[in-house]
Amino acid sequence: MIDETDRQHLQRCVELAAQALAGGNEPFGSVLVSAEGRVLFEDHNRIGSGDHTQHPEFAIARWAANNMTAEDRARATVYTSGEHCPMCAAAHGWVGLGRIVYASSAAQMTEWLSELGVPAFRVRPLPINDVISDTPVEGPVEEFARQVRGLHVRSHSS
Repeated sequence: MIDETDRQHLQRCVELAAQALAGGNEPFGSVLVSAEGRVLFEDHNRIGSGDHTQHPEFAIARWAANNMTAEDRARATVYTSGEHCPMCAAAHGWVGLGRIVYASSAAQMTEWLSELGVPAFRVRPLPINDVISDTPVEGPVEEFARQVRGLHVRSHSS
């Protein structure tokens, strides 16, 4: 169930995605929040350099592995503007992070990019639960998915 706290963190993810877009990157942003509600880490997509592993969800997994206990990781929540790709979902699972809440789904993004004439990615967009198990996952959240769609339209419009 999505509550007001979830909405606040998702809004921040959309803001980070807009920052990514403004910096020449694809529009994705993510936030790691402790069980006590503290924002621990946030980042946005940084693939503009050509390194397509520079996703914010992957950065969160690395940061969490180095800075949190296993128990704290399991109790944390990752908020993100777009559903994790398979690489990021695997990283999330390997480090034992908890709940995931996303604004827009991989299926939505695939549809939007197809409508914009963007070629399919080399890595198939799988639902998170097809990559990792035993992780509570919530999304998409339509009020934020519409905002994320707008960022993708801007990203791929000439």
